Amino acid sequence: MAFVRCSSIRCLRRPYGLVHTRAALQTLAAVQHVSDKSDGLNPASTNNDATKEPPGPAPPSFVPRTSFPALDNLPRSYFLGHHKAGLQKMKTLLSTIDLVIECRDYRVPLTSRNPLFEKSLEGKERIIVYTKRDLGGPIAKKGEVLESEEIIRKWHAPLPVMFTSAIARGKGMAMGKKSVKELLDVVKGHAEQRWKLVGHRLMVVGMPNVGKSTLLNALRGVGVGKGKVAKTGMQPGVTRKVGSGVKIVASEDDDTEISTEQDGDDGEAEGQKKGVRRGGDAKYKGVGGGVYMLDTPGVFIPYVPDAEAMLKLALCGSVKDTIIPPVLLADYLLYHINLRFPSPRSSPYSLYCAPTNDIVVLLEAIAKKTGRLGKGGKADTEATALWMVQKWRTGHLGRFLLDAISEDALEKSVQGEEGMVPSFNQARRAETERRRERGRMRGLKS
Repeated sequence: MAFVRCSSIRCLRRPYGLVHTRAALQTLAAVQHVSDKSDGLNPASTNNDATKEPPGPAPPSFVPRTSFPALDNLPRSYFLGHHKAGLQKMKTLLSTIDLVIECRDYRVPLTSRNPLFEKSLEGKERIIVYTKRDLGGPIAKKGEVLESEEIIRKWHAPLPVMFTSAIARGKGMAMGKKSVKELLDVVKGHAEQRWKLVGHRLMVVGMPNVGKSTLLNALRGVGVGKGKVAKTGMQPGVTRKVGSGVKIVASEDDDTEISTEQDGDDGEAEGQKKGVRRGGDAKYKGVGGGVYMLDTPGVFIPYVPDAEAMLKLALCGSVKDTIIPPVLLADYLLYHINLRFPSPRSSPYSLYCAPTNDIVVLLEAIAKKTGRLGKGGKADTEATALWMVQKWRTGHLGRFLLDAISEDALEKSVQGEEGMVPSFNQARRAETERRRERGRMRGLKS
């Protein structure tokens, strides 16, 4: 997607180029050649306060933005100390690992690929698991193969590629039992072909918050019928150290047989309390010395040269919500929603207002409907923006991919990465310089 640099003085003076005021948003719209008329708004409507009614139905002439402004001051790094320590620990353990499971977020199949793993795990047998499959669009019916899944499998051939689904569970997400069982069958088959008395050792790796710990809990629940062992959360950074091996398939000496009777994808794989000794049509019998999986902390890219890639990762939750301003994230989400659902009838936010390119209009409408108001009845745009982003992350505000998928997309992405991933020290220096620049700009503003 093309980026357009915003020339607004107000926008350039702000850290990250964040737009908080409607006046600046109007300037941004002018740069993008999107008129107020095409948005279904008139000039007077941009001065409405939060107490007025949301705009009526949008006319057929609504035109979504075709580009998002370039934000040169956006943070480009989230590579923390425990990321570096975790990666070094993984390297030291690699000789003891029989199989690596690399998790990537299906909504960003290209952007959630970490080049550091390509170098660190080179030569080790690996399975690529795309998590949160159902949050990226329609699921294939039985016997069907979606084009997007087929293309992704071709990207990685001959490596095996699996897809797992997400299920809302309280304030978090669990994994569908059916997709977890399919992965467990592959893992168990791998262990049977390489029988080891001391047990088969797996390691799960990936970017922050792609679902590694959730996958471990799900495999343990289906494989040995035990409850949650790894802490999970909606924010990255819950797992900060490489864990010890967790049993996901019993050994041959274990006489407990775990029922694998399926509930379908609506069934939940996480949180089972104990195995069933005899029951169900199929049972997981032990293999060798058992199969154990090591959980690892998510590892971010030392430096992200592309600002849009940083926005995608932040929108999917790989970056803490305090790093990228929530209003900016919500605006980027609105940009994607409008491209995919330009019609008033299909718009995921039609309950709140008509299609609009103005994030403030949408946030004020949502705040009024959901009661997210501050002093004086004014909309709390920051809290509302976080709410909007979280709704999308859990599949309640549209389900779609942020990356464009094509047969040569991965090859182009890899070519673009050549020479662009700096060393740890280079990344640290670059981020320090950016922080100094932001501080200098704040000083000039005050």
